[in-house]
Amino acid sequence: MWAKLNSDKDTIEKIISNPQEMVIDDVRHPKALFSAWTDAERKAIGIVPVTTSGTSLNSAYYIEQDETFAIAGNKNSVIRTIGVKSADKNLADVNEVWTQSEIDAGVAPDGTNPNDPKNDADGNQIVTLGLKSNAKNKATSDANGLLQGFDWLIQRKVTADTAIPSAVTTYMASIRTDHSNICTAIDGASDMTAFIALHNDTYNEDGSVNVVARVNRWTADTNVKQHRR
Repeated sequence: MWAKLNSDKDTIEKIISNPQEMVIDDVRHPKALFSAWTDAERKAIGIVPVTTSGTSLNSAYYIEQDETFAIAGNKNSVIRTIGVKSADKNLADVNEVWTQSEIDAGVAPDGTNPNDPKNDADGNQIVTLGLKSNAKNKATSDANGLLQGFDWLIQRKVTADTAIPSAVTTYMASIRTDHSNICTAIDGASDMTAFIALHNDTYNEDGSVNVVARVNRWTADTNVKQHRR
């Protein structure tokens, strides 16, 4: 990545993500200038490298500010800054409300005031699910996926009164308990740090997994694999 500076090298005119032809002072330069030229040669026509400061945040948990670009003090490069947190994403659900900008734009119904509840066409409160609700929904989906392979045994029990193997009923009960424990742990996360911890494995000194993340920790199906369909 490079930046094109103005002639005084005090303003960034353009950020260049990929090599390309450049027309500078009415002279057309081939894109090879980004590979064949030296930094000093590029600087002579106002092009300097961009170096990155910071590390992108995990977008699953954080809202990151837009990247910024600033000319370095020696004007030999441009510093791109990333990974600055704007806010945590919401752990809890959010009841949406109308904003003044939406009212000014005529998007809101007539007579709406700022912070009035935002309802759908049926008059129901619009709710944006937070991270906790989404995590619990995923746990429910995961549990259903682990159990559905045994539906045929339940159907056979209902239609032919054939007993479900005890190993399967024990396993299914364990999955339901796992689901309950995962959801309880999610609800109990007091802040973002605690919530993130539920999604991270812990490791031994040799790099092997010590404890699987709580949200991914389900009873093994070793004893019931043969019954899945």
